Amino acid sequence: MIASNLTILRIETLSLGDRSYVVHDGEVAFVVDPQRDIDRVLDVLRENSLELQHVFETHIHNDYVTGGLALARRTGASYHVNAEDEVSFDRTPIHDGDTVEVGPRMRVTAIATPGHTFTHLSYELIEVDEGSPNDGDPLTVGIFSGGSLLFGATGRPDLLGEDNTETLASHQHASAHKLAERLPDPTELFPTHGFGSFCAATQSAADESTIGEEKKSNPVLTQDEETYVRELLKGLGDWPAYYVHMMPANAAGPTEPDLSAPAIADAVELRRRIEDGEWVVDLRHRTAFAAGHAPGTFNFGLDGNYSTYIGWLITWGTPITLLGETAEDVAEAQLELSRIGIDRPAAHATGSPELWSERPLSSFPTASFAELEQVRHHRRVEILDVRRTEEHQESHIRGALNIPIHALPTRLEEVPSGEVWVHCESGYRASIAASLIDASGRTPVAIDGDFEDAEGTGLPMISPPAPQS
Repeated sequence: MIASNLTILRIETLSLGDRSYVVHDGEVAFVVDPQRDIDRVLDVLRENSLELQHVFETHIHNDYVTGGLALARRTGASYHVNAEDEVSFDRTPIHDGDTVEVGPRMRVTAIATPGHTFTHLSYELIEVDEGSPNDGDPLTVGIFSGGSLLFGATGRPDLLGEDNTETLASHQHASAHKLAERLPDPTELFPTHGFGSFCAATQSAADESTIGEEKKSNPVLTQDEETYVRELLKGLGDWPAYYVHMMPANAAGPTEPDLSAPAIADAVELRRRIEDGEWVVDLRHRTAFAAGHAPGTFNFGLDGNYSTYIGWLITWGTPITLLGETAEDVAEAQLELSRIGIDRPAAHATGSPELWSERPLSSFPTASFAELEQVRHHRRVEILDVRRTEEHQESHIRGALNIPIHALPTRLEEVPSGEVWVHCESGYRASIAASLIDASGRTPVAIDGDFEDAEGTGLPMISPPAPQS
């Protein structure tokens, strides 16, 4: 890593798999790809007594609503968005090759890196401080690569439609090589996506990297274009349905969200909302939900990728009511929803499920993979695997029906009659699925455990053959 007098702070949004960055020299700062809840950035600025001068967007985002415009308006900073992007708000248009001076010590240069989108930009950070570790010569410190070059991967090229996918994949290869050829090997890599975001083509466990390290291991830099494009397109799976709403929202210029508490709903109103086809979402942990919940409610626990799966499964525009044990739980859920553009929940309630229902509570059993192995020898059971198609193909229990969790709301009629045991990779998606099945009037069994535990139980497993050497 490069020795530098500059400070680069990352702000992680684990629920969406993204990072924003605050960069400063002790006095002035700039921000790259801020999330909508700008309070986290404002706290950093205040705690470090920093003046924010510039906000940079690498691209019009597909997986979250940006806070860039709101942050710039709140602080008076310049808001840099690619001049080629069509937006409905005033911004400081930036072009490939433009350089922005940030205070006396930092220089930011825009580099066109199409691939994730056609107008994607990366930003090279150069330190120009006379007292820098480079004896005062300009020093390339890092590259903010957005959804272009990621740790061990690249951003996916298929979010703008099938007709553009192959072209963007080729662009992605060229852009990665452009960065690798332009930047010194020690240059630190600062991507926005790739930490669980479905904007990444594949996932990496790396927490930091450099251009030199990526040259050694990243397929986009070790494979020729034809091989890279073929392998990339072969490995792409589904992406969250709510993504189609993010780019228009970001091009329109999102405002700060209204995070004041929604109206309180009693048991009578909750039942009415459920019967009207609205979503009433129980935020508790899956084991608590299985033990007892208001009939017709859905379980999206705050301990998992809550907003991603809400946004993926819900019909956009359906009113949502939030049920949490505490007001803090509801506030956290409301914040998460605002990050993907679902503002103002219809209502909320706190406490326990006994307060949320006029009727007897519903429940369903939970079990382990070992218990499934025992039970299947004594009676007929159906197994529902709600992992994504590519996960199921990699390894699955023989005879299991695969309906990915995001497809289940429209395919509930395909769930076999009889006793259905539902599983995923860890239990989180299985609980969502079980709550959907339970709300439809059936009683599922939710398997709460890691799928890797199934291997040693005696359950018949199907895996693809090992590649021939």
